[in-house]
Amino acid sequence: MKYLDFIVGLFVADLLISNVASSAKFVDLHWFSLGPVNLSVFDGGTLLFPIAYIFGDVLTEVYGYARARRVIWIGFVASLLMALTFLLIGALPGEAQWLKRGGETAFSSILGFVPRIVLGSLAAYWLGSFVNAFVMARLKVRTGGKHLWTRTVGSTVAGQAVDTVVFCLIAFAGTLPSDVLISIIASNYVFKVGIEILMTPVTYLVVNKLKKAEGVDTFDQNTNFNPFKVRLEG
Repeated sequence: MKYLDFIVGLFVADLLISNVASSAKFVDLHWFSLGPVNLSVFDGGTLLFPIAYIFGDVLTEVYGYARARRVIWIGFVASLLMALTFLLIGALPGEAQWLKRGGETAFSSILGFVPRIVLGSLAAYWLGSFVNAFVMARLKVRTGGKHLWTRTVGSTVAGQAVDTVVFCLIAFAGTLPSDVLISIIASNYVFKVGIEILMTPVTYLVVNKLKKAEGVDTFDQNTNFNPFKVRLEG
């Protein structure tokens, strides 16, 4: 596997950056809306997080569900480690001058350990990623490896629906007005699926080059899809 480690590194980096950006800022492109639902409000992580699903599609398409499953768990552990690190740092006493400059408030507002945000992020990532990988793998067998776009778009439609709804409900339900919550869910979902569709030509290019370079094109015909079976056979 010549490029697997490189792809895993980029995937984890994308995931961690997206998690931090999600709590750093909410964006409101007030000039953009579609119908009665406001699609202009989204969290900062939405700009980069869809790329993680594209990485997931590439991993499953080229290397198969089993290796994608291991990468999903690597990303999960990395996210958990990041959250626990921020929790530990937040619990330690701050330096006097740093506190006077408002450092504690700034740290807590962006990187502070908010249980609902952390739980929502971890649960949404885990569930959404496995739905994405499962749909991708099963559709590949069903289509005989043809029509890649049906797998990349179809898996994202399913995976991002789970990811977006789970995260927003766990993280924000009861803390935001219902219309704002619906707007965030709708805008995040439309944006993420839209990115997947727009990036389809790039996904085709990367997948084809990787298959040729690696000499693999995995079909999950007899794969155990248990998400907790992390060990690779052989």
